[in-house]
Amino acid sequence: MNRAWAVFKAHPYLSNILGYTTLFASADLIQQSVLGGKHTAGSSRGIDWRQTVRVATVGFCFHANFNYHWLRGLEKMLPGGGVKAVAGKVVVDQMIAGPLTISAFYIGLGLLENKDDPLEDWRQKFWTSYKTGVVFWSTMQAVNFALVPPVARTAFVGGIALAFTIYLCHLKHQCRHKLE
Repeated sequence: MNRAWAVFKAHPYLSNILGYTTLFASADLIQQSVLGGKHTAGSSRGIDWRQTVRVATVGFCFHANFNYHWLRGLEKMLPGGGVKAVAGKVVVDQMIAGPLTISAFYIGLGLLENKDDPLEDWRQKFWTSYKTGVVFWSTMQAVNFALVPPVARTAFVGGIALAFTIYLCHLKHQCRHKLE
């Protein structure tokens, strides 16, 4: 474990990005395996691998990179782990990062799915996702900002995002199949 932590500390950007992307893809696989129902063409043994690749692509291209830089910038803007700093980080995170990351998820997937209207899922699911996210992420980010060292915060967010991304994938999946 010490060796893994040493590699992580030596290469924080790469470690965070790869770890976050893996967790994002895992969230889609879990959603499909546990919560999913009917799958689209191209499925193999019930898993739509193209969908998982799309979710991983959104996770890699936007979420992992955004969170890595966002969390570093937030720490510089509001340094420390005291109650005032943690509360400030949580509020700013929910006002800026929350809407951006949820929007990137739905719009990014809409674009990768070549939808005629890539904003459709965003319009239908944003507010539900955001309201749930404010409750979930405020708690998780308070723990993150208070207890996790800055070098590991993106990986921690990636681990927590696993649960929230399962929720988003399920919500997106429900929307798609209600329309069919």
